[in-house]
Amino acid sequence: MARYRGPVCRLCRREGAKLFLKGDRCYKPSCPIEKRGTQPPGQHGNSVRRGKALVGYGLQLREKQKVKRIYFVLEGQFRNYFERARRFSGVTGQTLLIFLERRLDNAVYRAGFATSRRQARQLVNHGHIEVNGRKVDIPSFEVKAGDQISIKEASRSNPHIEGAWQTAAGRGRPSWINPLDEAEMSVRVSTLPAREDIDRSINEQLIVELYSK
Repeated sequence: MARYRGPVCRLCRREGAKLFLKGDRCYKPSCPIEKRGTQPPGQHGNSVRRGKALVGYGLQLREKQKVKRIYFVLEGQFRNYFERARRFSGVTGQTLLIFLERRLDNAVYRAGFATSRRQARQLVNHGHIEVNGRKVDIPSFEVKAGDQISIKEASRSNPHIEGAWQTAAGRGRPSWINPLDEAEMSVRVSTLPAREDIDRSINEQLIVELYSK
């Protein structure tokens, strides 16, 4: 299955919620969700299934699609994360989200090196990111407590990275990521993320129910 490469704002409208896929634009009045509301995209989006609430399988499927799009992963990857979470002790849905949150591309985004997870994936793919002083170019790399994530020295003057870093300083970072050195653009994963650090609009139990059928 190919990764979606179309307009990402359509994905937010399809899910009826902001998924923060477009970086700073998501916080501005120009965001399509702000301008057009949450009706599905397309010329008939305002009338399709108006008033018909999703239930059962449809609701579960939409929640899975929403989380896949938030973390920018493919179906096979997502299923693998779920199967791994199911084998762990603890609450499967919460474990699934924590695995997704520990992806390097997500950690790069949450650290403030990028304004969206898509941009963070590009930074990782293009070799701008170091973990514990070594280049890591695998977006699915799983960070652990104690890891130091930084921008390689040659990339610190990149205006996109600088802008994202300055914006993050104002908006704040999750509790599991602590800045180490502002000048060297480095952070430390102080602890593993917890459920309260992750988007509260996600209903992970619906995903568990979907895959348990």
